[in-house]
Amino acid sequence: MSSFDEREKSFEKKFIRDAELQFKVNAKRNKYLGEWAADKLGKMDRDRTAYAQEVIKSDFAEPGDEDVFRKIQSDFKKASITIPDSEIREQMSFLLERAKKDFL
Repeated sequence: MSSFDEREKSFEKKFIRDAELQFKVNAKRNKYLGEWAADKLGKMDRDRTAYAQEVIKSDFAEPGDEDVFRKIQSDFKKASITIPDSEIREQMSFLLERAKKDFL
């Protein structure tokens, strides 16, 4: 195997590791976000855990974070809870940084 082939395989492995790590970080962020939103919605114990799982699953609807944002926003509106979109987005950013630290 040439050094070019070895280098290519090395880059491929790094790409896969980085993608897996990003997936784990996003899932952890969504868990934290789901717990935060569940608290705002007054959910306790099993309902809180189940809601956090719903938020994690909502991220599979489309690429990016908008699907998660819309779920939280929609659930707050259904519950007549007024939380500005900017606060939801701030939490998403804050909790993403927290999730990243969990994997360092």
